[in-house]
Amino acid sequence: MRGSLVGIWIFRILALVSLLAAAFFSFRLARGFALTSPFAGPGGFSPTDGQPATAPASPGVGETPGVQATNSPDVETPAGWDGASRVTILVMGLDYRDWESGEGAPRTDTMILLTIDPLSRTAGMLSIPRDLYVSIPGFQYDRINTAYREGEIFQLPGGGPALAVETVEQLIGVPIDFYAQIDFNSFVRMIDEIGGLKIDIPEPIEVDPIGERPPRILPAGRTVLPGEMALAYARARGTEGGDFDRAVRQQQVIFAIRDRILSKDLIPILLTKSAVLYNELAAGVHTDLSLEQAVQLGILATQIPEENIRRGVIGAEQILFYTTPEGDQVLKPIPDKIRELRDQVFGTSNLSSPLTGLSLVEQLAAEAANVLILNGTFQEGLALDTAAYLTGLGLTIPDANASNALETVAYTTIYIYTGKPYTVKMLVEALKIQPHLIYLRYDPNSPYDIQVVLGNDWIASHTLP
Repeated sequence: MRGSLVGIWIFRILALVSLLAAAFFSFRLARGFALTSPFAGPGGFSPTDGQPATAPASPGVGETPGVQATNSPDVETPAGWDGASRVTILVMGLDYRDWESGEGAPRTDTMILLTIDPLSRTAGMLSIPRDLYVSIPGFQYDRINTAYREGEIFQLPGGGPALAVETVEQLIGVPIDFYAQIDFNSFVRMIDEIGGLKIDIPEPIEVDPIGERPPRILPAGRTVLPGEMALAYARARGTEGGDFDRAVRQQQVIFAIRDRILSKDLIPILLTKSAVLYNELAAGVHTDLSLEQAVQLGILATQIPEENIRRGVIGAEQILFYTTPEGDQVLKPIPDKIRELRDQVFGTSNLSSPLTGLSLVEQLAAEAANVLILNGTFQEGLALDTAAYLTGLGLTIPDANASNALETVAYTTIYIYTGKPYTVKMLVEALKIQPHLIYLRYDPNSPYDIQVVLGNDWIASHTLP
């Protein structure tokens, strides 16, 4: 009897942890594309004063580089989860090629945001591409995958995990409760220990296993993939949709793990291999979740039906392919589109915003955004005149929220501090703001939800009543 109870507990915990392990393989998105529009604007600073801190030494045998939880006394201990509130976890995988090449602290290879709502028995996963060009708190704009590395190199409180979490919170606009980091060697061995994964392959695909093994073609149809081939399938990118297709495959692998963990015939395997599986997970999964919290989430994960798990990928509809002034090919986020996708993934009752069916005026009134209009030109009274113009379109802007900017600008720019996607959309369309001049500055303490700085282009292209 005791052995059966142990097996059930391991079964439940693995339901959560295995989902985290699979999430390591969230996709890299479209680094080979570019647009020619310049991407410049205020935000952050480059920490160039003094020399960078020395990166941690390369890991020893059996150690995972840069993933241990930070125990610095300066780091605030995460508040205990009450077991009832929504919990959100940032899952990260590290790019070990940085260590192998001697470049020091690694970047994140992948990021995925997992969320579970115990009350509604719903969950969601949102894949975040590594090449998103974002504002990293305390640093200049850079790819989001460098946040972890900067936190490690400059030995910030909480290290790489803390800065990565803060960066994603700023991008997505939701608080993150915990983080988890997974290495794919443990993933491969774990999949082998549970007997492989059943995968429906829609069409023949070439995969390239890690190591010295040559590429091979996986035929279409339902098949059982061992750990190495499941990893290769999740990482393959040579299809017509490139990294967009890869994101779909990786979420397919996540659900295949879930199906395998929840299958009845796995309990005997868990009983006989519990020690091996525990050692693999303990070595390859690093998190600030306590054991008690992991057990609670593991139990909860078994109670959420697949139809209640929503999936999202920040993809072509939420980004612009871009080339920076330095010539780097990156992905520029479209903040309101990302927030709309977030709302779909994090929703609890339906997949659409409750404001979707309302008129524009009703949407603006429901959001009640506090908008600041600044005149970045030499034309007197432009901010007040523009505020009056926008008020006529249904947006309420008090006169006190219309004033002069500290400097003149050539192009009208919008800064988004707390979301309000319908108001943002209205402002962008009414003021003809260019996509590359939309900046996300997530700050829940900002006195304004949105700030607009009017540029000379607004004078040239519009005649206000």
